[in-house]
Amino acid sequence: MAKTVAVLFVLLLVAALAGGAWYGGKRVLSAFADAPDYPGPGSGEVVVQIEPGQTAAAVATTLKEQDVIASRSAFLEVANPDPRAGSLQPGFYRLLRQMRAADAFELLLDPASRVLGRVTIPEGYTVEQTLEALGKGTEIPLEEYQAAIQDTAAIGLPEYARGNPEGFLFPATYDVEPDMTATDVLRMMTTRFQQAADSLGLEARAAELGITPYQAVIVGSLIERESRIDEELPKVSRVVYNRLEDGIPLGIDAAVLYGLGRTSGGLTASDLARDTPYENRRRAGLPPTPIASPGEAALTAALQPEDGPWLYYVLADRDGRHLFTDDYDEFLRQKAKSQREGIF
Repeated sequence: MAKTVAVLFVLLLVAALAGGAWYGGKRVLSAFADAPDYPGPGSGEVVVQIEPGQTAAAVATTLKEQDVIASRSAFLEVANPDPRAGSLQPGFYRLLRQMRAADAFELLLDPASRVLGRVTIPEGYTVEQTLEALGKGTEIPLEEYQAAIQDTAAIGLPEYARGNPEGFLFPATYDVEPDMTATDVLRMMTTRFQQAADSLGLEARAAELGITPYQAVIVGSLIERESRIDEELPKVSRVVYNRLEDGIPLGIDAAVLYGLGRTSGGLTASDLARDTPYENRRRAGLPPTPIASPGEAALTAALQPEDGPWLYYVLADRDGRHLFTDDYDEFLRQKAKSQREGIF
């Protein structure tokens, strides 16, 4: 008898648990099916941050807290069965308040909804020019960049930069998130420089050329300013190395201008008479620092100069191409011809 009662008790318990599971599951399904949802389309504007590693459920909580969606369950009803939910990217997104959950989900998948300050730094910009461009192109004031650049350890300069950021704020297009500081942006740029340097094997290749990594960046900055045609840069590089080897002053006016605190314009007799460390019409050797930020093509050329005997180059046409020669008389003839034709 006792055994029969025990069996009946177990059967009743199993039935109760099964019923509870069915009822609970029905309630969960019902909750999703009847989840409160805004009719849309929404109004106003709210910027929502998705943090790295957030699940769809965590995103739903964030959206609910900022009144983008009416309920977490409405969002999860859309997101959970959709494989694209796994591709939600961290960042800041511009949404509306009181949207349909499905519309909010689609906007989070749309790159156009992402809030970014995008700024492009051209090759050959100095630190001063770069900071001015960042101040204009992002929400961070110029003064904050000018303060941040002083802490060269915080912005991540390589050791061989000697604490000087000139040449190491890599020219590229950068996306600046709303929560980034000036230090974050500058560190992003030096990180991008290091990535380029690593991909080019800058330190090893500089050693093969018998120069330091810092000198390689200096050469890269010089040739960056000397030609706007990438195919010419390895030849300009060879002229630099040939002149260094022969003890001939480089005669690169961009360096002279840098020493005068300028990046453009002509040079007067009084300009050329000024004795700065960057005056390289009379001084032989490299200037003491880079004069601008070289791009990848210029860095590559600095590390892989083209073979050739050239010692001179001069602008030869209006497209920016140069004549390269080791004959000084040929150089002078082309220079006179270019001047007559108004090329420079």
